Amino acid sequence: MKFFHLTWSNLKRKKLRTVLTLLSILVAFVLYGFLCAIKQALTGGVSMAGADRLVVRHKVSIIQLLPQSYEARMERIPGVSAAVHQTWFGGIFQDPKNFFPNMAVEPEKFMAMFQDFVLQPAEKEAWLKTRTGAVVGRGTAKRFGWKIGDRIPITSPIWGQPPNQPNWEFDIVGIFDGATKGTDTSQLFFRYDYFDEARRGGKGQVGWYTLRIQDPNRAAEVAKRIDEEFANSPFETKTEPEGAFAQAFAAQIGNIGAILIAVVSAVFFTILLVAGNTMAQAVRERTEELAVLKAMGFTNSLVLVLVLAESCLIAGTGGGLGLGLAWLATSAGNPLPGLLPVFYIPPFDLAIGLALVAALGIIAGIFPALQAMRLQIAVALRRGA
Repeated sequence: MKFFHLTWSNLKRKKLRTVLTLLSILVAFVLYGFLCAIKQALTGGVSMAGADRLVVRHKVSIIQLLPQSYEARMERIPGVSAAVHQTWFGGIFQDPKNFFPNMAVEPEKFMAMFQDFVLQPAEKEAWLKTRTGAVVGRGTAKRFGWKIGDRIPITSPIWGQPPNQPNWEFDIVGIFDGATKGTDTSQLFFRYDYFDEARRGGKGQVGWYTLRIQDPNRAAEVAKRIDEEFANSPFETKTEPEGAFAQAFAAQIGNIGAILIAVVSAVFFTILLVAGNTMAQAVRERTEELAVLKAMGFTNSLVLVLVLAESCLIAGTGGGLGLGLAWLATSAGNPLPGLLPVFYIPPFDLAIGLALVAALGIIAGIFPALQAMRLQIAVALRRGA
């Protein structure tokens, strides 16, 4: 801090160049923050998946249904402590653009399996008593302005409409929150018994099963037993850890992690060139002044530190502001609630961003700093004469 005024004065020497460099770094780290938030939205289900849960789906494809009778048979398999099914509904509210995840489930068993969905006891009780009842996540409730007691019409391109009704109608009896920040609150769940009775086809069948196993270390063994149980049947199964199931959904878009690394690497390299060029120009313009500082008693090490401090200050200011703006923007709410289940920058990615800011400052300034450190007083003064 002793030489902060000197460092800051050097940055103010060429105000336009400094401002443009700051803005370049700021924009780069705003982009980094938004990419991290999008990555979390698309892959968050993988990190939130339970280590003690398996997903059982049709061997051919997730869109193929399985018999509801499989549930009891699965629960008898050694190592399985509970089984619950879900069926994708594909419902739309009023307009095709108002898409959001909605599924038919068995309320009591579903809430016991997925305790990251927090529902008030009175609302859970109302769901168990209301045949057309549904519970919706806080995110979707805010998106459409729904509240408890509303009756909402839903159309389903997959299942059509119930007999003698223009739409499926559900009574909102509860609004659930997430136990953690990463919990998806964009979903709506309704009762399977009402759905199975009213649908025109596929009766007695479900989309997939989620199982809780007694020992996560024996997941592969239990998965093999399940698939062997239904081998050579008309409805063969594929059993995998819940994380792998979620990863398969995310992989349909592409390798999100690889895309993020590629984009961030390109941006970081470009900004590194911009910041490095700024520092190199600054050192060249101050060759004579650096020589004077050395003549006054400034050591080579101190000159090195001064130039590095200047580089880190400009990188830290721009990068810190960029990450801060990205964090504020993502904290303001989900810009695409129908497409992105969650939208925030994970603390781990924020820490990586801060590390990148520090790395940018050091790498951009190290070569100009070494040049300044090795500067010979007589040669520098002669050059400036």
